[in-house]
Amino acid sequence: MTNISRSGRHTVPLSVPYRVDLHNAGVDVPDTIDALVALGALDIDSPRQGSIAVLMPDRVTPAQVAAVLGVEPGALSLSPATGRDDGSVWILRSGPVHIGRLSIVPAHAEAEPGALRLVDANAFGSGLHPTTRLCLETLEEEVVLAPPAAVLDVGTGSGILALAALMLGVPRASALDIDDEALAVATENARLNGIETRLQLTRGGPDAVAGTWPLVLANVLPAPLIEMAPALVKRIGHQGLLVLSGIPASVERDVAGAYRRLGMHYVRTKSRSGWAAVIMRASW
Repeated sequence: MTNISRSGRHTVPLSVPYRVDLHNAGVDVPDTIDALVALGALDIDSPRQGSIAVLMPDRVTPAQVAAVLGVEPGALSLSPATGRDDGSVWILRSGPVHIGRLSIVPAHAEAEPGALRLVDANAFGSGLHPTTRLCLETLEEEVVLAPPAAVLDVGTGSGILALAALMLGVPRASALDIDDEALAVATENARLNGIETRLQLTRGGPDAVAGTWPLVLANVLPAPLIEMAPALVKRIGHQGLLVLSGIPASVERDVAGAYRRLGMHYVRTKSRSGWAAVIMRASW
């Protein structure tokens, strides 16, 4: 079986960040934030007055951070950073994400009606990674243009794409993953949002289900996308739309070519931060 789980889908970044905490700093926070950003900070938070937490890339030394903060290096508390979306996105803590008219919030946070709430888990899909954003943007565009009766999400991870479709008004969604932990997280997220009866979760790839869908989403890696192409196109209904993501821009043509050879028509490409989402339509 091709690995189409979002777990472990991204390689280890070249620069692994670390976290710096300074308590009772007694610094001018706004000016310090500007200086840390100039130094290369990835994320900054001031959880309490006079304290600062910051994520720094490993090319920046603690001594450089201490100099900016005006303290001795020994005054800093250093710890490993925690990556989100399988270590591909680095933030200090989860917060609301707004993509189009969809709001994604942590499960523990207050949320306005209609927001999609997600538990904090290792399964890929928080809304932070460019590949997820590309899929969600495309999903909303298609739902507004011609609402499908159902969607299929291949390699669902946290369930974010299938659940977003349901929150946007799609009546039913099916989601696939080969990772048991991802399926458990997706189940919990569906329950948390009160839409578990409209979501069908299945362990496996596109050959683990029967039938076709008018809209199919697959946010995985290029190699699995190409390998599963013959099975995946069988899940696309008459004139159905296929959204392929998780694709570095450099190999976009390779992925699209695999599906063109199977009768899919190229529609367009959306790009963000070196990643691409390829939208295709069935010729049948």
